[in-house]
Amino acid sequence: MNVESPSQPSITNVSKNNIYSSKLLWIGIPAFLLVGLASILIYNYHALFSVDKLVAGLNQDFFIYLLIGVFAQLVDGTLGMGYGATSTSFLLSVGVPPAISSTGVHVAEMFTTGASALSHYKFKNINKRLVTYLLVPGVIGSVVGAYLLSDVIDGKVIKPFIAVYMIVLAVMIIIKGLRNNNVKKKTKNLGVLAVFGGFMDAVGGGGWGPIVTSTLIGRGRDPRYTIGSVNAAEFAISFASGITFLLFEGINGWQVIAGLIIGGVVAAPFGAFFVNKIKRRPMTIVVGLLIIYLSSRTLMKAYF
Repeated sequence: MNVESPSQPSITNVSKNNIYSSKLLWIGIPAFLLVGLASILIYNYHALFSVDKLVAGLNQDFFIYLLIGVFAQLVDGTLGMGYGATSTSFLLSVGVPPAISSTGVHVAEMFTTGASALSHYKFKNINKRLVTYLLVPGVIGSVVGAYLLSDVIDGKVIKPFIAVYMIVLAVMIIIKGLRNNNVKKKTKNLGVLAVFGGFMDAVGGGGWGPIVTSTLIGRGRDPRYTIGSVNAAEFAISFASGITFLLFEGINGWQVIAGLIIGGVVAAPFGAFFVNKIKRRPMTIVVGLLIIYLSSRTLMKAYF
């Protein structure tokens, strides 16, 4: 009598299950968080968004913020850094206060980094292990930084220091653009790097990319997977700091947030597509010089 062995799942079925689980993790969870956040914001702040107020708010300032969002996301998606530094430099230069600027940038980044992470996932630019190492420490640093800026630090006092910090980030970006390919080295203290990057990103309105991406690429990691992975982790970092800003600041300057979100979401797929298409060195240098110019203007306005 022939005894049939219990049927085993085929390799194809196992592969399909893995793909389904991966999509649930990388697409389902971010989508759920963003839909939940949008629902809460609409419920809590719907009084701010009457038809008359929305129509009145769709003015020249709104479209300036939208263009800032488009440009900043193209920079970030292509270079793996610079969204916060670029958008914050522009916002400060047009007179947006630091707390509102950082709130707007990080609430917008909840959506733009989510779109960017999905785009990088689609183009297979993500190293999941690297994302795991960066996630929790980066979230801790960002929450602490967001709390300090929202509830402890005086925005008027810190504004010139943020401008100086932006200049430092710009120099880092330019150095990255001029640097030749690096020999790969073992990256130590990823947790410390992520905590520092998340903290400075929240307090300064940017820095996660320039600090984390430039350090990892400087140690010889593959730019494609480093950019995709750091951008994917940035979704959690931005979400944590954005929620913290909303708890302590509420929604101030909705035009800034809406303009950055719409512009960034529209530009995110293009940034992920161009990551391997564009000549990175000249663009990196141009972006760095632009941030230095804008931050220098902010310093001049603060002291003269």
